Amino acid sequence: MGVIPVQETHDPRPTGKLFALRWKHEHLRAALLGAILVFAITIMFVSLLNKAATKNITIIDNGVTSFFKTKTSNVLGFLEEQDIYVGPYDRLSMLPTDSLNEGSRIVIDRAVSVAVKADGNQQVAYSTEDTVGGVIESLQIKLSEHDRVIPAPSSPLREGMTVSVIRVRKEVTETEHPIAFKVVQKDNAELEEGKQKVVTTGQNGLVVFKTERVYENGKLVSQELIEKTVAKPAVQQVVAIGTKKKPEVATLSFNGPPSAAEAKVVKLNGKSVKVKRMLSNVTLTAYSAGFASTGKSKGDEGYGITSSGAVVKEGRTIAVDPRVIPIGWWVYIEGIGFRRAEDTGGAIKGKKIDIYYDNETHADRFGLKRGYTVYVIGPVKPSAD
Repeated sequence: MGVIPVQETHDPRPTGKLFALRWKHEHLRAALLGAILVFAITIMFVSLLNKAATKNITIIDNGVTSFFKTKTSNVLGFLEEQDIYVGPYDRLSMLPTDSLNEGSRIVIDRAVSVAVKADGNQQVAYSTEDTVGGVIESLQIKLSEHDRVIPAPSSPLREGMTVSVIRVRKEVTETEHPIAFKVVQKDNAELEEGKQKVVTTGQNGLVVFKTERVYENGKLVSQELIEKTVAKPAVQQVVAIGTKKKPEVATLSFNGPPSAAEAKVVKLNGKSVKVKRMLSNVTLTAYSAGFASTGKSKGDEGYGITSSGAVVKEGRTIAVDPRVIPIGWWVYIEGIGFRRAEDTGGAIKGKKIDIYYDNETHADRFGLKRGYTVYVIGPVKPSAD
């Protein structure tokens, strides 16, 4: 029986070439897995970096809110990226060089153009203020207590608006005015009829008016009486009027032919009147109670009082020569009307009559008039036909 050879139980020892190939195969797979892992980690890291670099930004442009995503690092880069223009007068809540962070909020207040009128000048202002009062304050325009602003300071500021500053000045003044005294007439039985006597001399009073005047931009726009004070009350003048009857004068004490004293009936101003005498070619002048005619002013003693004691009255009083026309007698002057002889004057001589007027200017303009006819009537003024 032959010997059966025993087989070897393991592979024969590998050669160096096989060993190198096996090692290369095993390490290549590990390197590939490592490369894949590195690539995945890199992608993840880049993604995280990109995600971290993107920021959510809120911008409020002139009240309008918008949301953006950006990778820019500062405000200026973001505005350029989004093509957002900020004018020289616009107001930005952040500096252009400020960094942007997640959730940064940028507010842009847009400036509006307004025309401002003040103190005679007009200027165009660009302002981001919200109200009219804000732009007035920003321009350092000082307002006094009574100054007005149109529109009102609380009004919203709008593009193209015109704002006017009205300078208001109030001025209070006091003026004095005389109070003319009143004339009171009282009958006096002891005084002959036709005669008058001043019992109490009147005195003018004084009233003070306080007036408020309002000026806007130097022009007077209103004035109002705010107070009236009687500083001095007037004293009334009391004049006694004679009621004592006296014998009627039948003849006149003037020179002339006997027939001149005879009463004749003539038609005067629509009335049938008995006249004592007719004077022809009479000269007329005029006077007033003022200083130019009498040398007296209001407030002087005897101002406005005639030589007969009567108070002058336009439409009644005349000054005569008592040798021609008796004091207290009525006359009719053609073209003038009925008048009463109540006054005399140093320059009134003969057939000359001075007619009283309240207005001194009117009296001056009256001048001297000649050739008038005057009818001398008597102490009683005609009242009916």
